[in-house]
Amino acid sequence: MAKAATRSAKKPAAKAAAKTAAKVNTKAAPKATAKAAPKATANAATAKAATKATAKAAPKATAKPAPKAKAKPARMPGVKLSMLRPSVNNMAVRVFARAAGLDPAETDAWGLTRSPEFLARNPAHLTPMIEDKGLPRGVLWESCAIMQYLANKHGLDKFYPKAPAKRAMIDSAMFYLVGTLYPYVARATYPALGFPQYAGEVGHSDAHPDKKSEAQKAAMAAIAEPLEVFHSFFRNGKPFIGGNNPSIADIRLAATLEFLAVVDYALPSWAKEYMAAMEKKLGKAYSEPAGDVRGYIAHVKSQATAQ
Repeated sequence: MAKAATRSAKKPAAKAAAKTAAKVNTKAAPKATAKAAPKATANAATAKAATKATAKAAPKATAKPAPKAKAKPARMPGVKLSMLRPSVNNMAVRVFARAAGLDPAETDAWGLTRSPEFLARNPAHLTPMIEDKGLPRGVLWESCAIMQYLANKHGLDKFYPKAPAKRAMIDSAMFYLVGTLYPYVARATYPALGFPQYAGEVGHSDAHPDKKSEAQKAAMAAIAEPLEVFHSFFRNGKPFIGGNNPSIADIRLAATLEFLAVVDYALPSWAKEYMAAMEKKLGKAYSEPAGDVRGYIAHVKSQATAQ
């Protein structure tokens, strides 16, 4: 009986202990879960923050596309040019072709203009002459016509503006030059340069040398008037006939004035400044062709001094 009583006593005690343990574990579990939950939540919040940061950063990284390489401007096609180095008519086209970036391929036509091959293409036997497949006869001469054609073909508005009024002034200046100023310059300088005189004029005739000399002096005296027209009318306070930049009329005028050095013509101060400004503005495009004309003039004057 004693043993049975003991066993009976142990069973209730064990059950009581099990219940107590269950309660203890049940109370402890919420605490453990509560402590673990904040850490899990904190980790989730960190993950969300990281995702947002990545999402914000991603657009910035892709917002700036790689810089595109700048396309190089297309190189202007070259021009085939037959020319005579001592000539200011030729100098005008040589200067223009260089200034316009046309990369001229020049052929010295000295002594060749009367050859059958040259005359077959150019019956006028004149230079400068350009060759271009786009021309009806394949060639073109006359310096002003050449510059107009090339400016039109390649859209060189800064040398030959498209606006009708501005273009008309450039045309007027060039036509006035070739029709009025240049004949005076030719009559004044050709005898000294050794160039042939125009038929029908005193310089080409059998007149007495004194008469020829008088005609030459008269031509020199006549230069002042049209020269002043270029200054007061065509430039009209502007650096150039073309405004702030030289036009094809400016190139033709400056080249023409180069010849006057052979007779020591006293250019007005504005004309000296104008020619210096042309050379400064166009650089080598002007100075290289001008150097050929100046070199020839220096040679002619040295020969005259030696005699």
